[in-house]
Amino acid sequence: MKVKRAFLIVLDSYGIGHAPDAADFGDEGSNTLATIAKSEKYDTPNMGKIGLFNIDGVDALDGDAEPAGAYGRLTEASRGKDTTIGHWEIAGIISRKPMPVYPNGFPAEVLDEFSRRTGRGILCNMPYSGTEVIREYGDEHVKTGKLIVYTSADSVFQIAAHEEVVPLEELYEDCRIAREILKGEHGVGRVIARPFVGESGNYVRTPHRHDFSLIPPKTTMMDVLVENGFASRGVGKIYDIFAGKSIQTTVSIENNVDGMEKTLEIQKEDFNGLCFVNLVDFDMLYGHRNDVDGYANAATVFDRQLGEFMANMRDDDVVMITADHGCDPGFKGTDHSRERVPFLIYGKAVKSGVNLGTRNTFADVAATVLDMFGLSGDVDGESFWKLVRQEDRCRCRN
Repeated sequence: MKVKRAFLIVLDSYGIGHAPDAADFGDEGSNTLATIAKSEKYDTPNMGKIGLFNIDGVDALDGDAEPAGAYGRLTEASRGKDTTIGHWEIAGIISRKPMPVYPNGFPAEVLDEFSRRTGRGILCNMPYSGTEVIREYGDEHVKTGKLIVYTSADSVFQIAAHEEVVPLEELYEDCRIAREILKGEHGVGRVIARPFVGESGNYVRTPHRHDFSLIPPKTTMMDVLVENGFASRGVGKIYDIFAGKSIQTTVSIENNVDGMEKTLEIQKEDFNGLCFVNLVDFDMLYGHRNDVDGYANAATVFDRQLGEFMANMRDDDVVMITADHGCDPGFKGTDHSRERVPFLIYGKAVKSGVNLGTRNTFADVAATVLDMFGLSGDVDGESFWKLVRQEDRCRCRN
């Protein structure tokens, strides 16, 4: 059956159990789904209907007797567990070399040049929680105008600034300067603007975050789609993650709910190609803050919106749901966890009840998306479209 529109939704950090090499990352025993499924706030019947709890190794809840979609689990082949590496692999790039991280802060050669070019001093320069760093350094920042620079276990250079001290456009320009500096040996995955507002003792981050990523080093599935005349649309931070490369249109979002509402609006439009969606709240608001009930409730709310999306699907639509890494809110620490991720695919063009087993790379998604549209390209991964495509009488609309 022919597919006209593919919707690929990434539930940021929705892992389903530690990967085989999790011990290398200090993450053995992590399992985001198992943790949140224990919460009374958790209820995802639509993902369950497609096959979430039928996936090999998932035993948090009972599987559906007759799954309506195809399902499997993906193992990350890249040497990393962050958003950029994960999304790049989903899009067809396996990163054999990990991006640099800075557990002891950034070297003087980076910060001296950054300070010289921005004209502002630096505070912190350590791995930190985003909420804690503004609580501890916010007052000094407001008093001095120095930028709060911090990192995490991920390959990121984050800049926090009060919107009334450093206007947004200046903060974004400071991030562009950092992005120019952070190349080659110091080529972190993302430079992130982290604006905040409020007063001493009550600083809060705003939704004006902006990511400045490296340009993907190889061909992605979006490149191949655009080169062949298909649409490539982004929702949420997809545009930022890929530095805008081959993302023809983008829609910014305020939160997960808004992201799905925007996706539901796009569902009403006519296009031929891919709509790539990232829902970051799972990771940013709940995983990193060890908020099990918040994460579980966010999954429940998403699932209700997914039900609405499924009800509105056309015969030539396919929806895919996956993740880019884990962030188990019940696990030690507050960082990402090295986990396998779910893959669910549903639509009239998809056979029901197909177990894809365990795939060796997220990049199989990219190869499958291209295959779905009759394309091939220089992307990593192997297509499993032939395993799940529905070959009975065509029910596609003209």
